[in-house]
This record gives sequence, structure tokens and C-alpha cells, in this order.
Amino acid sequence: MDETGITTVQKPDRIVARRGFKQVGRITSQERGTLVTLAIAVNAIGNSIPPYFIFPRVNFREHMLSGAPPGSAGAANQSGWMKKEHFLHWCQHFVKHTGCSKERPVLLFLDNHDSHLSIDSLDYLKENGVTVLSFPPHCSHKLQPLDRSVYGPLKKYVNTACDGWITSHPGSSMTIYDDPKIVAVALPSAITPKNITAGFKVSRVYPFNECVFSEDEFLPSYATDRPLIEQAKDDEIDRKPNNSPKPKISQDTSPQPGTSRDYSEILNADSSMPKTSEINPPLEEKTPEKQIIKNINILAKEDTELNTQKKNSQSI
Repeated sequence: MDETGITTVQKPDRIVARRGFKQVGRITSQERGTLVTLAIAVNAIGNSIPPYFIFPRVNFREHMLSGAPPGSAGAANQSGWMKKEHFLHWCQHFVKHTGCSKERPVLLFLDNHDSHLSIDSLDYLKENGVTVLSFPPHCSHKLQPLDRSVYGPLKKYVNTACDGWITSHPGSSMTIYDDPKIVAVALPSAITPKNITAGFKVSRVYPFNECVFSEDEFLPSYATDRPLIEQAKDDEIDRKPNNSPKPKISQDTSPQPGTSRDYSEILNADSSMPKTSEINPPLEEKTPEKQIIKNINILAKEDTELNTQKKNSQSI
């Protein structure tokens, strides 16, 4: 026994278009679909019981199963998922269609979900000769026959049936009340004795084989595994002693600038040092322009002295 989801928005399988077109669209009912849970139970010889639907509604009404496969049952809750009270109802549906009893015991395989662990459901199954065996966590992809060979073809046939429904109902949107009709079209093509028996065989449930998991599936994940070569190099570096010579530190007795030296000593030392202009006096630039100006000044000075002497002689 296992559950799967049927949505009102299909995933188109194949689209026919002209060669060279890169963007080809397909019409769907809505942008985001609504999920309806479908529970199916099969046995190792290829038989199955009618499906069980769980609708995302507060109350269940019989008209919700309009067009569903014969013998189908259903329930409703706000989430549309399997809950403990609905699993008890499914157990009654299972006992009704299998005819199991303590004289005709049945072994029921299911996943270890919280909704399957109700005390009322387990007591009811025990009273009717049903032995429950749950799969280990995260192992249904290897051990669940329905996941291995039935639900994959079922989803493809459901998508094809949804495409046909949209083509035959232009301008209409698919609702959750159309899902039972879609399942009635797709289920007979997917839940065949060939697919069911292949699922039990590949999961090694029947014929029983305990070697369903190979040795490489028990290895740790590569993301958390370090390569052995790098690990050996790191270990070798950690064990290797550090014998490299230590650098010699020379002791310099000259005063270094820092907070330990008195600030007044630094000022006195700076004032006692000769200035740069005294050590290296600036050289006089001898350019032609400056030489001409100097000669003009000398001639002007000589003319002034001669004029002064003439004035003195005239006055005498």
C-alpha cells in the first residue's frame, strides 16, 4: 500500500511542433494545481483493490467520486493528505475488498508514516488477520513495489489523459472533481499485472532476496568524504617536526623612536643640529638676464656719482 498525489495541472509529456521552434507552449488548466491523494494496494500476483481518494475539502460528499473506478471510496480534509482517521477508514476499505481474516492472514507492507501508526487502525488490522510491516525510513525508493514500477507509468498516463480532457473541453478548467474521471482512464493502463509483479520482483520482496541494497549504497556521501590522498598528506605534515632554524634577533642599542624617550630631548637634539641652508648654501643662479640687469644697475650708479661731482664744482 502506498499513496501518491494527483494534481489538476498536468506536466505535458510530448508536444508536436514544427522543426526549429525552441519555445513551444501547452495549455494547462491553472497556474498552480490542487492535490488529491490517491491510495492504492496491490499484491504479489498482480491483483489490486479499488483506489481510495482524499479530497482537500472540509466534508466529503458522494458526488466527489463521480466517474471514479468501480468500488472506489474516499474521504476529505483541509489538506488533502492521509491522516490517522482516514487511514482507519482505508483499513476498512482494505478488509472489505481482500476478505482477510485470522483464518486467511495477510501481510501488509507500508511506509513508516505517522498517519499509519494509529493504535485504532493497528488494532483493527490485527483483529482481521492483517500483519503490518513498515519499511525503514528513506528506503521506499528501493523496497516499495508501487514506487518502483506502478506510479511512474501512472503519472504518464494521467498527464496524457489530462491533455485529452483539456483538448476536448476548450475554455474549461480542470477541478478536483475531474480527477476521479482522469484516474479511471489512466489506472487500467498502469496497474497491469505485468507492472505489479515487476515491482515486487525488482524490490526483492517477492521472490524474497535480502540483497536488495548493494555495498556501495552503504558508503558515506561524497560531499562529506575527504579523498584519502589529501588526508594522508595532511597527517604527514602534522607529524613532521619543525626543525627549521630560528632567525637571530640583533640587539640595537641606538635609541628608537617611541613613547619611552623624553620629548624634550628630541626637541633639543633637533635645535642643536645645523640647518640645511648652512650646510649647503644656495648657489647663485647665473643666467644672462640677471647679468644684464646687474650691469645696468652698476652703470646707473656710476652716472649718479658723476652728476653729483659736476653739481658740486658748479656751485663752487
